[in-house]
Amino acid sequence: MLLIYTQKLTPRISYIFKHICLRILGIDVVFTSGIEEFIAHTGPKISYGKKPMGNELFFQSYGLLEQQGFEAIEITVKKWGDTFGFFAVSANSHLPFDIFSASFYMISRYEEYLPHVKDETGRFMASESLAFKEGFLQQPIVDIWAYIFKGKLEEAFPDMTFPEKKLTVHPVIEAAQPYAYKQKGIFRSVVGYANNLFQGKFRNIIARTQVILGFKRDPLDTFKWVVNKATRSKFNFTVFFLLGNSLVFDESMNTHRQKFKMLIKYVSDYKEVGLIFSFNALSDYEILKSEKRRMEEITNRSLSSSMNSEFLVNLPDIYRHLIELEVKRDFTMVFRDTIGFRAGTCTPFLFYDLDYEIKTPLVVQPAAMTTLAFQKKYASDIEKTVNNLIATVAKVNGTFTIIFSNKDFTSTENNKVWRSIFSEKLDEYAQ
Repeated sequence: MLLIYTQKLTPRISYIFKHICLRILGIDVVFTSGIEEFIAHTGPKISYGKKPMGNELFFQSYGLLEQQGFEAIEITVKKWGDTFGFFAVSANSHLPFDIFSASFYMISRYEEYLPHVKDETGRFMASESLAFKEGFLQQPIVDIWAYIFKGKLEEAFPDMTFPEKKLTVHPVIEAAQPYAYKQKGIFRSVVGYANNLFQGKFRNIIARTQVILGFKRDPLDTFKWVVNKATRSKFNFTVFFLLGNSLVFDESMNTHRQKFKMLIKYVSDYKEVGLIFSFNALSDYEILKSEKRRMEEITNRSLSSSMNSEFLVNLPDIYRHLIELEVKRDFTMVFRDTIGFRAGTCTPFLFYDLDYEIKTPLVVQPAAMTTLAFQKKYASDIEKTVNNLIATVAKVNGTFTIIFSNKDFTSTENNKVWRSIFSEKLDEYAQ
């Protein structure tokens, strides 16, 4: 147990110290504002504030954790060994930066509450983030800071023990379009034929006909392969299905059909099934509620995990809705087209509502990447990039999450690397 002295315990201080100490390092913390209690304590203890009381292990506060609300902050990022730091403090502090304020800034998504440029879908873009601009997006910087803090604790308190932690692997499969041709209904199939004919895609016409007549497996129906790997894998993973309408007409299907429901039940017999909330549901609570209820009726289980269509996260509204619906985990904290840690961490964290200044029960599961991010910049060096990111997460004993699509496992030459990473590489690290 670590005793922390602070002159005034704010919700922000409690939140970020518990995330760093308990969720990342695995040690309990207790807070006090009583000087006598702090002095009398004989175990590991630190103080956090504007100035030290004596010769104790002291970490200076930049001031962000004592504030309320949010406002534009001028941030200067400096190189710090193999990593970076910001919110510099005086030499009195045992660290040159207030890593607690900086960590709060990152995982509360403080910058996403501030005015920013959005993309055409309304997403917060990687190019708008501090991590992207300053070059540390591919570092789980909050976890790295936590281990620097751990080093200071071990120096000051050699008898202090920390629980052994290991890398956790939790991949995700996004199956917003489970089929290319099956279960489309007459109208969508006719439109599909017409589009293929107009575009001169005669191979697609033949393939569509073969699938509809039952002579050939749908090219996107990779779920038997996924389930086969699931029974052998050492890691947990979650498969997400979309029940609402897709933004792209050709990708939509009739999700009320019994065969589609049987697919969801089939997958849920082996691994966790989550729900992709449709784009329309993200701005309409009643649709959100209806889609959650439908998924629970199909699986006969409470919905625990969700992600948002198009990887759209409008803070704080969508997370408030998930909390109200008692969804436990969100998997949308990722940049769709850019590799890296959007919230600066590879450790699942509780969503902090900056408007209300409260810690919520919603667990945000950050992902390091989606496979979509490799389409342009990284396509020629997929394995090296994935290996480097896993190794980075392993150094801080975090959780490595990559978001695949069922499309990544089709039996094409281009997808060999994804099939290998999912079925072999991740299993190596999960041992």
